[in-house]
Parts: sequence; structure tokens; C-alpha cells
Amino acid sequence: MKLYLLRHGQTNYNVLGLCNDSPTPEVRLTPLGLEQAAAAANRLRDVRLDRILTSELPRTRETADVVNRDHGVPVAAHRDLNDWRTGLDGRPVADLYAAIARDPLHTRLDGGETLAEHRARVFRFFGWLGTQRDERVLIVGHEETLRAAAAYFRHLTDEAMLALRFENGELLEFDLPPR
Repeated sequence: MKLYLLRHGQTNYNVLGLCNDSPTPEVRLTPLGLEQAAAAANRLRDVRLDRILTSELPRTRETADVVNRDHGVPVAAHRDLNDWRTGLDGRPVADLYAAIARDPLHTRLDGGETLAEHRARVFRFFGWLGTQRDERVLIVGHEETLRAAAAYFRHLTDEAMLALRFENGELLEFDLPPR
């Protein structure tokens, strides 16, 4: 299965430097975020997709809808693609990184999940996806989702995974062998 993984376009929370791991706050794509989604749509225009999978957070669906104008395939949310539940929703990203600096993979904050738990959730998703019959799937997710995907497909160490950075609108490609 050919996978295309796309980080959602820029949001108002990205501009403000705020964490968002809940689908309820009004976190939407900015005009630049819509441009990033359109640029991704242009890169994927000639790719035949079978379906698009997103997280449950609206910014991934907004991005997917822009891309899907050229494809008209089913779009579905999968909860295992949800962003890392940091426990600091609505708080500054700088506070998050300061709080987890000593042990980024295993620190749990305010009832959230650890980054290691998030990674395991994304890995579980790829196990499930390997049982599906699609040939080409677009996954619209979050930076941490792309980090976990890169770790999964490139067999990265924890340190290498943590060093990765992905811009809004960045697109990755991987091959997922069938199970």
C-alpha cells in the first residue's frame, strides 16, 4: 500500500504557539494554511487515491477537504490519528516543551498521554491499516503523527524521532506492506 502522509495546514493555534489536542476548541486553518493545503492538493493531483484518513481534529478534515476536491474519495476520521494528548490543551507549546525537557518520551502531564503512548497508538494504526485493501491512502495528521510514522517506517531511534521537525503542509511517502 502506498501511503501519503500530510501535516495539516497552518492554524490559528500554530500562529499563537498554543497546544491543541481536543476537537472542540475553534482551531481552524489560516489563509496560509489553506494555501498549504492547496499546494499539497496540487502535488497530489495526479495521484489516484482510494481514500483519505484524518484525525478527529477539524484542522485535518479541513486540509483533507481541500485535497479531496481533485479526488472525490471517501474521507474518514480515525481516532488513533488524533494529535498527542499533551494534557496542556490551549496552553503555550513552550510550556509543554519546558515541562517534558527531562524525559520527552515518558513525561505525562495533567492526565494526558506520554509521547511514547502516542507513538504506540500511531504504530497500532499502521498495523490496522496494513489489514485494509486500499492501494493508495492519504493520511492527514499532525507533526507528532508524522514523527511517529517516520520512526515506524525508517526504524528510527527515539533520539532520531525526537529530532524530526515537519512543517505545516509537508508531505511524506511510504510503502506499507500488507499483513
